[in-house]
Amino acid sequence: MSYKAIWSDNDKLNEVEYIKLEKDGLDVIQTIIDKYSKEGYSSITPDDMNRFKWAGVYEQKPRDGYFMMRVRINSGIITKQQLKVLAGIAKDFGRGVANITTRGAIQFHWIQVENIPSIFERLASCSLSSVEACGDCPRTIVGNPITGVDKEELLDTTSLVHQVNEFFVLNKDFSNLPRKFKISISSSIHNAGHAQINDLAFTPATKEIDGKRTIGFHVWVGGGLSAAPMLAQKLDLFVKPEEVLSVARAACTIFRDYGYREKRTHARLKFLIKDWGAQKFQNKLLEYVDVINERGEDEMVDWNASYYHGVHAQKQGKKNYIGLNVPFGEVTADELFALANISEEYGDGSIRTTLTQNLILTGIDDSNLSQVLEHEVFKRLSPHPDSFLGHTVACTGKEFCNLAIVETKNRAREIITYLNDKIKLETPIRIHITGCPNSCGQKQIADISLQGAKIKTDEGLVDAFTMWIGGTLYGDGKFAENLDCRIKASEVHLAIERLILFYLDNRNEEELFHQFVSRVGLESIKQCIK
Repeated sequence: MSYKAIWSDNDKLNEVEYIKLEKDGLDVIQTIIDKYSKEGYSSITPDDMNRFKWAGVYEQKPRDGYFMMRVRINSGIITKQQLKVLAGIAKDFGRGVANITTRGAIQFHWIQVENIPSIFERLASCSLSSVEACGDCPRTIVGNPITGVDKEELLDTTSLVHQVNEFFVLNKDFSNLPRKFKISISSSIHNAGHAQINDLAFTPATKEIDGKRTIGFHVWVGGGLSAAPMLAQKLDLFVKPEEVLSVARAACTIFRDYGYREKRTHARLKFLIKDWGAQKFQNKLLEYVDVINERGEDEMVDWNASYYHGVHAQKQGKKNYIGLNVPFGEVTADELFALANISEEYGDGSIRTTLTQNLILTGIDDSNLSQVLEHEVFKRLSPHPDSFLGHTVACTGKEFCNLAIVETKNRAREIITYLNDKIKLETPIRIHITGCPNSCGQKQIADISLQGAKIKTDEGLVDAFTMWIGGTLYGDGKFAENLDCRIKASEVHLAIERLILFYLDNRNEEELFHQFVSRVGLESIKQCIK
């Protein structure tokens, strides 16, 4: 550690800050290997259990000896060999299942501390890691999952994401931040990295410099979801590709040294940006880096919501990528092995995760497409899913998560099965289901969102949902609005049906759902779902 913890003399620090000052979160990794894996679950101290997050590990519900482990998949890119290793971990330690998160990471459940060193070794053997996939540190970097094959991106960001990731991971100068720090780096014109909901985001831009069109990035800061969502603000800067790391380092340094550490619920960068304003943050940033203090031309065109279903031509001639639906992000070890083998035999050896819990195969020759699509694995992981199944996201829920109020994934299956039988859609409607206010299911950016709740009935408290509508990251973005009602979980599918039918009956031609919500207003919509 080469910096001074200038906040250490603050007598109002929250409890976790004292834990981090006593021992860096990264130091728990060796303790897990040397001590806890040998002495077992009961030997883990409460403070070190908190630090397990820096190893990418959380206790899973009901805190009886099992853990969730999250693996960093930066920008969603996995090699065929890495996928085989991940499949093996799922098979041997995770009861045969892996989950894809809404940041494109891979998660395993049912992990026991005795097996963590073996998992670390397997991950390291193929250049993967769970380190700092959780904790108060820079998290998995998101971006364009089809970078390198995308015909419409301005530049391939693979090496940039790798450079930034390598700088931050295991770097004790940045392993004690006020809270998590989420970075997005994308040159996709379709806002593939969900820029507005990240602490720091780089989006495609161009600028004429010395008479030449230069490709670079615009910079956004202060985005985030959870219970107090805020959209990122765009700074008046133009950053060249070779300057991305220095800007990321500077932004993270400012967050580390000036971010709030008194209340955990008020510690994300978004709160500092809200108080400082974007201009003050930019002025401070320019004390650390020398970049162009004026934006160029914004090259973002729209938002694809990170959906890539179907077969698409790559920028490499006669090559294609295939976007697959992974229902609610759950994929089996056998399916992962099958995809790795298909990629090895027919593709370019690369498999991609998306921010909608799905997968992409790349590098499939035109001549092999029909043969590839006949594989058994595509019956469930379909390139052409039903509209509702293909556009529904669900967080972990209370099956494993200690914060979730309700079960999510089985409920999602029930809802979309009902809707698919009742309604046929030409234009997809995105449905997100999240178990609590922390928004791992990203309720704020969906067309229709359900957040877990409870409701009083004559029989006592029962599972329920609040409903939120109209979220989008088109343009500057707009968060979903709360309909301010609680609906029994057993009846929520009926409320969604009424809402969608109201939209279909009253929309203007080609009007998207979020546009309809803005035009019609919440009061009219509230009436229709009663």
